[in-house]
Amino acid sequence: MPSKPFLKWPGSKSRLANELRHALPGGRRLIEPFVGSGAVFLANAHRYTSIIAADINPDLIALYTLLQAEGEKFIDECAALFSTHTNREDSYYRLRDEFNATTEPRRRAALFVYLNRHGFNGLCRYNRAGEFNVSFGRHTRPHFPRAEMLDFHRLTRRVQFRVADFRSSMAEAGPGDVVYCDPPYVPLTPTASFTGYASEPFTLDEQRALVDEARDAAQRGAIVLLSNHDTPETRALYAGAHIRALQVRRSIAASAHSRGLVPELIATFDVRPASQRAVA
Repeated sequence: MPSKPFLKWPGSKSRLANELRHALPGGRRLIEPFVGSGAVFLANAHRYTSIIAADINPDLIALYTLLQAEGEKFIDECAALFSTHTNREDSYYRLRDEFNATTEPRRRAALFVYLNRHGFNGLCRYNRAGEFNVSFGRHTRPHFPRAEMLDFHRLTRRVQFRVADFRSSMAEAGPGDVVYCDPPYVPLTPTASFTGYASEPFTLDEQRALVDEARDAAQRGAIVLLSNHDTPETRALYAGAHIRALQVRRSIAASAHSRGLVPELIATFDVRPASQRAVA
């Protein structure tokens, strides 16, 4: 059974794991410019010789790098933050303030795990000053993901983690590479936008720049897949790509009863001859 991410994450691809296993071709290297929770590479690590997992969020990559290097020693430090005493509103905001103030890498990484599991809906959101500002989640008993963290440590020996935007991580993609992009989604409605994974929003201009990078990487011989909401805007953005339409259950709605099915798509840019595609 594929390993599950240890972080809760808005837009995590855990719900799309089966679809993506079929959509992603084999290759020598998988490149993920928006690694997020790591759901995709964790489920497909056995299929690639090497993996580049990149994200613009330095807190996320610092956490992954530390867990990759230290495993159980670091996991025990994170576990110490999960108790009845720390699952209180006053404790949460005190620890959130500590996270925003500290520059000590180990403590900041452990606090990131705590905030992820105790904050509202597992959101990762920063204000313009770069401060984590997700409110207390009021969970009855936050799960400490020890088993999932151990799996992550075990599966990441061949993974190279990078703090990078999509332009730099996609620039080196070429023949034999598979690139999977899971950017902040184009909103389904004007009031539904959520792009707060970093302190700067992911604009429509960034969406267009991502498609340009995808086309360029495909011209160099890579196979590039992108996920997004299925809207007239994304259909126009991905003109010329192979489109696979999906219905996916919403994962970050405020209440469980509002988490209905939403239209998504997977767009594939692949300019190789048909005979080569069949082999992959």
